[in-house]
Amino acid sequence: MLRIVFAIYLSICALSARAEGVTVFAASSLKTALDQIAQDYLAETGVKVTTVYAASPVLARQIAAGAPGDIYISANPGWMDWAASQGAIEEASRRDIIGNGLVLIAHGDAASQDSLPDIAGLLDGQRLAVALTRAVPAGIYAKAALDWAGAPDDLPLAEAANVRAALALVARGEAPLGIVYASDAAAEPRVSTLYRFPSEAHELITYPAALTTDASAPALAFLDHLSGTSATQRFVVNGFAPLP
Repeated sequence: MLRIVFAIYLSICALSARAEGVTVFAASSLKTALDQIAQDYLAETGVKVTTVYAASPVLARQIAAGAPGDIYISANPGWMDWAASQGAIEEASRRDIIGNGLVLIAHGDAASQDSLPDIAGLLDGQRLAVALTRAVPAGIYAKAALDWAGAPDDLPLAEAANVRAALALVARGEAPLGIVYASDAAAEPRVSTLYRFPSEAHELITYPAALTTDASAPALAFLDHLSGTSATQRFVVNGFAPLP
């Protein structure tokens, strides 16, 4: 029932927004930077960009089910591939717009470390906050990083619906540690970055974006803007990483 209510909410948000401009369905980790980019774009062009945030799989399924959005931005290629397989996006418009890193965070102030700390020891029986490890990109990357680190299989996890929800668990002190994107850690003053995982710990983190098959006329211009210099600078200032 909650999923149905949430799906209806997303559709209502998108329907009310499309009459005014461009509607973007975007992964939750993009919120801080993308909100700023949307404000910049409104000031520059007069075109209103409305953003709808959720986990990448939730948004992909909603678009495939006919939710009225113009642009889909996923936190990994897999869910964009799935949306393409459902005929929900214009494949020719697809492009990667930005990258990210993965970090281990702690509640409150803590010093950054050059080597990976003993996560299980620091948890001391408490849970590590992550996004859903079987579905949500941030959780999939986190699981890969834990496997790379040789973490025990029974490490207690607090799995959240999306990466911003995992971040909130650590920010509120409900979990002592978490694994989130570097951009999420930069957006939350109540957490500290303990360790940044190296690139070999997980697959390259990229954010593919594409027009939906039902995109409105102004959408392509904003999609192009997302790949431009000013938007990239906004992303980088907020902790994202330029693409190789």
